[in-house]
Amino acid sequence: QVQLVESGGGLVQPGGSLRLSCTGPRNIFISNTMGWSRQASGKERELVASISLGGNIKYSDSVKGRFTISRDNARNMVYLQMNALKPEDTAVYYCNTVGYLPLWGQGTLVSVSY
Repeated sequence: QVQLVESGGGLVQPGGSLRLSCTGPRNIFISNTMGWSRQASGKERELVASISLGGNIKYSDSVKGRFTISRDNARNMVYLQMNALKPEDTAVYYCNTVGYLPLWGQGTLVSVSY
């Protein structure tokens, strides 16, 4: 049963920007570190950004300096602002809880291409 819902994916040219959004039940957002993961075709899923309840943020080296994760617990939302996108950022992006027995959204496709 999908409890997290992502939106905001699409096709963008290299160097462009997209903002992904994720929403879900309040009980999930007020009790979990939230993250964004991605899975490119033929590759393993990787966690690219996470944000704890206290606002501690981590990024993978592949997106550091280009992506920004944020959360709004009052609105049950987590965001991923993606700038300076590259073709290698093309993937299905998932919103997820971070930790034991993570919950996942259904994913949203981001394609970076001319």
